Amino acid sequence: MNSKYQKEIANDVVHHLEYNAERSHLIIPEYGRHLQKLIEQATAIEDAEERNKAAKYIIQVMGSLNPHLRDVLDFQHKLWDQLFIMSDFKLDVESPYPIPSREVLQLKPDVLQYPQNFPKYRYYGNNIKYMIDVANKWEDGDMKNALVKVIANHMKKSYLSWNKDTVKDDVIFEHLFELSDGKLNMIQSTEELISTTDLLRTNKRISNKILPVGQPKIQSNKNTKTGKSKTYTKNNNNQK
Repeated sequence: MNSKYQKEIANDVVHHLEYNAERSHLIIPEYGRHLQKLIEQATAIEDAEERNKAAKYIIQVMGSLNPHLRDVLDFQHKLWDQLFIMSDFKLDVESPYPIPSREVLQLKPDVLQYPQNFPKYRYYGNNIKYMIDVANKWEDGDMKNALVKVIANHMKKSYLSWNKDTVKDDVIFEHLFELSDGKLNMIQSTEELISTTDLLRTNKRISNKILPVGQPKIQSNKNTKTGKSKTYTKNNNNQK
């Protein structure tokens, strides 16, 4: 029997087990416990040269865990940032990139102002309201009249895209008058908007004329000249 072998006591082995509740918190769980322990060991190295070597080795290990990201721009920069984050910003090594700080990472982004105004006619969208506000600021003239007509045609198009029916120009003019706070008045105008049929017109393709490459066309048994089907008579001459 090997003299170096030492029999372990079961109670001692169970007593020294590590439980997740007793372990340190994983800062980036995707890399696992072993990589975080490597970073903690590298942080504890006193020699600066050895500490830099250990940091570069850990970067290589982190890159090998994500081989599909090696060709991504600034991937190495991301790895170095994660290395400092996982060390709780205690790792003192030379980095080829600017070292992030805890204060910068804890900054919260500004609240985005979503363009939701809860309009009465939602099928027109917010862009129509923005265009109407711009038209209200323009001086009277041909340019403003052309812009108002464009807005009205776009409103009609948006209306039809949601209702899938017909709409009179008077309805669009009333909505335009209401959304512009009475500043754009086309109710008494003789202008005609684009017709409903033109707005709803789509390019239809006949499916039986477009076949995949190599697929044979199915020929009917109709006579191409007369349009009549071919008739087949049973030959009774050979029967006795």
